[in-house]
Amino acid sequence: MKGEGGVPREDRVLREGRGWRYGHDPDRGHHSVLIAGDHWATELSRSEAEGLKRLVGRLLTQHGELAHQLMAEESITICAEEGDWWLELEGDREAWSLRFVLSGGPAGTGRGVEGFWPVPAAMAMARALLNDGGW
Repeated sequence: MKGEGGVPREDRVLREGRGWRYGHDPDRGHHSVLIAGDHWATELSRSEAEGLKRLVGRLLTQHGELAHQLMAEESITICAEEGDWWLELEGDREAWSLRFVLSGGPAGTGRGVEGFWPVPAAMAMARALLNDGGW
């Protein structure tokens, strides 16, 4: 992302690949973090993005602890919930997809978002999210 005069801004990040996109731009105000997949996108607050990052990290840790126990033909589904987030990792010992639901507070007072990253987009998106210390 570029600032004035086309000079790259170090506080802005945009990473993308086939089936996923992730970025943050502090100039966007409250909803400064972008997550996207094929045919969908949403903006998150910093605290929402931090919650997503924590849960993705938790799911990947659990997957790593269980993957070596799976036979090649076996699949696994792992769910995690925290605050307004619900996430599901589904796959096998080597590849997986991610599904999420963000429900913004008590019924009728917040926004709701659902999204999905298929294999291998989920793995690339998770790497981008977990490796970004920019916010």
